[in-house]
Amino acid sequence: MLSTLNDLTAALNDGRATSVQLTEAALARAADPAGEGARAFTRLYAESALAQARASDTLRAAGIVRSAIEGLPISIKDLFDIEGETTLAGSVAREGEPAADANAEVVQRLIAAGAVIIGRTNMTEFAYSGLGINPHYGTPLNPWDRATGRIPGGSSSGAAVSVADGMAVAAIGSDTGGSVRIPAALCGLTGFKPSAWRVSMQGVLPLSANLDSIGPIAASVRCCAELDAILSGEGGPVPEALALRGLRLAVPKTLALDAMDKHVSDTFARTVARLVAAGALVDEIAIPEFAELASINAKGGFTAAEAWAWHRGLIERAGKRYDPRVVSRILRGKDMSAADYLDLLDAREAWVAAVDRRIAGYDALIMPTSPIVAPPVADLVASDEAYYAANGLILRNPTLINFLDGCALSLPCHADGSAPVGLMIAGSNGADRRILAIGLAVEDLLAGR
Repeated sequence: MLSTLNDLTAALNDGRATSVQLTEAALARAADPAGEGARAFTRLYAESALAQARASDTLRAAGIVRSAIEGLPISIKDLFDIEGETTLAGSVAREGEPAADANAEVVQRLIAAGAVIIGRTNMTEFAYSGLGINPHYGTPLNPWDRATGRIPGGSSSGAAVSVADGMAVAAIGSDTGGSVRIPAALCGLTGFKPSAWRVSMQGVLPLSANLDSIGPIAASVRCCAELDAILSGEGGPVPEALALRGLRLAVPKTLALDAMDKHVSDTFARTVARLVAAGALVDEIAIPEFAELASINAKGGFTAAEAWAWHRGLIERAGKRYDPRVVSRILRGKDMSAADYLDLLDAREAWVAAVDRRIAGYDALIMPTSPIVAPPVADLVASDEAYYAANGLILRNPTLINFLDGCALSLPCHADGSAPVGLMIAGSNGADRRILAIGLAVEDLLAGR
C-alpha cells in the first residue's frame, strides 16, 4: 500500500519522519542496482534533493509548512526545463543543444511549495507513444508481473514507476494523448489530466501545442487534487467528494468499449455495477463523433503536424539518433499542408461542440482508461506490427479526451493482486473540480470506505 501525501505529511508533523529520511530512502531505492531506478530516471539530483530536504526540515521545525507537498520527494518528467541543463526528453538527439536558462514554471511552483525534486524521469522519446518503451535509456518495467517484464505505459513511464517503487511520493508528467493516465492505469496508480489551459507549459518541451497538458501521478485522487492545485497556481482546498447517489454517469458505447480483454471487461463491468448499487445513474450512450476521430486524424493530426514543426531542424541535424518508431510518426507531419492544418482546426471545433452537446446532461463520462492490460515489453520490441497495434489501442480512449480539450482522472478499479485496470472519469473543458470531486467519491466506494 503506497503512502499518500496526507500520510507522509502526518508523519512529518508528528516527528515520525523527517524530509531528509524520506529523501534518503527514495534515493536509496532509485540507486538500488536490483531495482528499476536506472531505467526509471535519466538523472538523479541527490545533492540538491538532500539540501532541499534539510531546508524543509528546518522550516517545519520553525512552524513553516508551505503546502501539502512540503518536504516530500517528487519526480519530474524529462520534458521540464531545469536551469543550466539541456532538456533531453528521453532522447540522445538533443545532446549538445543549449541548456535551459530558467526552470520551467511548474518546476518553480513545486520548489516554491516545498517539494524535494528527486530527479528527472525516463519517458518515451519526445513523448510520442503510449507504451513507455525507450531504446536509449532502457524501459522501466511495470510493477505488476515483473517476471514477465511488461510495459509501464507511456509516455510518462519513469514517472509512474518512480511512484510505484517508492522512489518518489508523486510524479509530474505530461499528457498529450494519455501520457499521464495510461502509465497510471497500467501501473495501478492514479493520474490526472487537467484542462490544458490550467497549467502553464512555459519551459516544457512540447509535443503538440493543441493537445499538451501537465498533470500528476500519485497514490490517490486526493494526492492528485493537492498537486493540481499547486501546478495550476489555483491553490485553495481540495474539492469535497460528491454523493454518488443521483450522479449521472455516461458510458460511451461507441468505440470506447471495443476490443477489451476479458480482465478489463469484467473489471469495468463490476465497477459499473458497484456505482449503480451506490445509487449512481449510469447510461450507455452513443457518441458517433468518437468513431469519426480516426478519419479526422488520418493525415497524422495535431501531433504529427506540430511535432514536425518543432522537430524539423533537429531531425535535419540528428535524425539518425532518434528512435525510428518515433521519427517515422513525426515525419508524417511533413506532408500536411497549411490547408490540412486549418481543416483540422475547424473539424476539431465542430467535433468538440457536438460531443459537448451529447454529454451536457451528465456529470461525467466513465470508461476503461486502457482496454487491455499491460503487454510484455519483449513482444512489442520484436515486432513493429505489434508495437503500433498496441500503441493505437492503448492510446485510443485517453486521446478522445485530449481532442475534446477536456479533463480526466484515471484511478485503479481492479481487485487487489490482479492485473491493474484504470477507470477513466472524464468531463468537458473546465470541469476539473467536478471530476476530482467525483473521483474522490468513486475512490472511497472502491476502497470500501
